Amino acid sequence: MSSVSSPSRSTGQMIVWFGLSFLTAAVGAIASVDAKTFYASLTQPDWAPPAGAFGPVWTTLFVMMALAAWLVVRDGKQARHRRALGVFIAQLIVNALWSWLFFAWHLGAAAFIDVLLLWVLIAFTLVAFWRIKPLAGLLMLPYLLWVTLASALTWSVWQANPALLG
Repeated sequence: MSSVSSPSRSTGQMIVWFGLSFLTAAVGAIASVDAKTFYASLTQPDWAPPAGAFGPVWTTLFVMMALAAWLVVRDGKQARHRRALGVFIAQLIVNALWSWLFFAWHLGAAAFIDVLLLWVLIAFTLVAFWRIKPLAGLLMLPYLLWVTLASALTWSVWQANPALLG
């Protein structure tokens, strides 16, 4: 059974989930202060997106993630909702860690393992959200697709730059 939130409670919940999503983005951004210079110094595959694409894509994905979590929260407080949101929060943490591993600490292998774990957590979140609110699951799909590309890109860049991404 779904619970209906009051407009003010619903707005507060939305602010919380947008806040968590953009806090994740901010933590990653702190690690990425020198990312533009570092990324430009790396050998990249021909199919790598241009550096200018990452900001707009990630901004859009974080908005979609926050909306997905908010839709799940609005649906109720059943145990499956808490589990789904717990996995969502776990993937936010793993997401932020990737920027530190790759851009701040230059750890290619660890960044690759992290992005694979991120992919798994996103897939679990997508399925869990879908079962609660199909639109919430659908909102997670572009994120999963982007992280699929990011996984391949992390592997490729790490393999092409062993001296820089030890």
